[in-house]
Amino acid sequence: MTYTMLIVDDSRVSRLMIRTLVATQRPHWHFLEASNTQEAIDHAIRESIQLAAMDLNTSSIDGFEAARQLHALQDDTKIVLLTANVEQSVRERAQHAQLHFIGKPVTEQTVADMLAIAEG
Repeated sequence: MTYTMLIVDDSRVSRLMIRTLVATQRPHWHFLEASNTQEAIDHAIRESIQLAAMDLNTSSIDGFEAARQLHALQDDTKIVLLTANVEQSVRERAQHAQLHFIGKPVTEQTVADMLAIAEG
């Protein structure tokens, strides 16, 4: 199976870092990038996405709303929220929304966790 990963972050450097770390472990994956929610939704309308890694605080709307909109289009997409905000309330909100939560900074280990979510 070919996996498509959508990386949503308003920082080009963050998107590049995530893509590079994932591609090192899964060079056959296809990558899409979005700097805001509208771009992410546009990708989801056109392509099937198996994994979305979304910054919780994009410049357009928060990651919870972006995830809700993405799930409305593709309910089988696994979504990982990425944030430096590791407060318990944020973790609980992610769990309640049935989203995966991984703290920043993104490292080889957090990428391995994302891959396990996607392929598990």
